[in-house]
Amino acid sequence: MSIFEYNGSALVAMVGKNCFAIASDRRLGVQLQTIATDFQKIYKIHDKLFIGLAGLATDAQTLYQRLVFRHKLYQLREERDMKPETFASLVSALLYEKRFGPYFCQPVIAGLGDEDKPFICTMDSIGAKELAKDFVVAGTASESLYGACESMFKPDMEAEELFETISQALLSSVDRDCLSGWGGHVYLVTPTEVTERILKGRMD
Repeated sequence: MSIFEYNGSALVAMVGKNCFAIASDRRLGVQLQTIATDFQKIYKIHDKLFIGLAGLATDAQTLYQRLVFRHKLYQLREERDMKPETFASLVSALLYEKRFGPYFCQPVIAGLGDEDKPFICTMDSIGAKELAKDFVVAGTASESLYGACESMFKPDMEAEELFETISQALLSSVDRDCLSGWGGHVYLVTPTEVTERILKGRMD
């Protein structure tokens, strides 16, 4: 069994018209045994920037703490929030720095950049970036997420339609993966507001 599959996870980020959504499942497991059903995998960096961390839960929490530290230093020095592209480069550099003993994490970064243009990207555990214009996925359920997102996604969705699409994609995908599930956690971000919703899913 891969160390990336030890805790189980499903993460997806999707872009809409001047908005984006990022969603994860809520299960924390040790292989096939469920430990918690309300585990947070998506973290807020600032109002228009979120990161989801799939992979080993302990490494995800450590990495998040280091990223918050780096972002706070940036805010103090620059007196502004970090742009999503800049943050993606920071995460990539931080992961590559530890390439000989990496954090066992697959980050999914989603944010609103200049002129509220949505930005999403994912990377592997040593920081090789993969940029996309529609959606990115990570975690043990990534194969079924690719299929669901591929069939459901359409460009320039309004916020509510985007929420519906990402929720359906997540819920139908985790049903096909025994290491993730127990509901979902969705953040919908527009230029003016951040909406957080909890999804109820199959509890078996």
